[in-house]
Amino acid sequence: ISLNARGDGGTGWSKAWKISFWARLRDGDRSYKLMTEHLRKNFYPNLFDFHSPFQIDGNFGHAAGVAECLLQSHLRQTEGKGKGLRVIELLPSLPSKWTQGKVTGLLARGGVTVDINWKKGSLETANLQCSVNTTVLIKYGDKEEIITLKKGKKTVYRP
Repeated sequence: ISLNARGDGGTGWSKAWKISFWARLRDGDRSYKLMTEHLRKNFYPNLFDFHSPFQIDGNFGHAAGVAECLLQSHLRQTEGKGKGLRVIELLPSLPSKWTQGKVTGLLARGGVTVDINWKKGSLETANLQCSVNTTVLIKYGDKEEIITLKKGKKTVYRP
């Protein structure tokens, strides 16, 4: 309600925050709408975010919002399956227009590097690699799976 009341307009840094907020609320299409408006209305041709004369917050925030649509990680699962584990959510707010793609090198909490591939709007694979031995709860849609990651070894997750 608060985000709707504030509207979608604003300076670059404000729009960047809203992109991430809508991604956290699982509305990838609203995030996408704000991303496209942000690029059209708040960026110079050289892709610097403007707010007289330049505002790096908008650039970094926009990139963070894109990442938030593709991967979210939380410190600990507080209840249910995987209680006490770090949580990694894959494609939690994928915009419907991003029907296929891949992203590499996203960093989740706990030092987990994640590469994601998707087609037809659905996760194909996620490769996870960690800097320490750890166990995480992977969430994708309504699926949840506990996975143990070994330091330096790539683990492939398929839903």
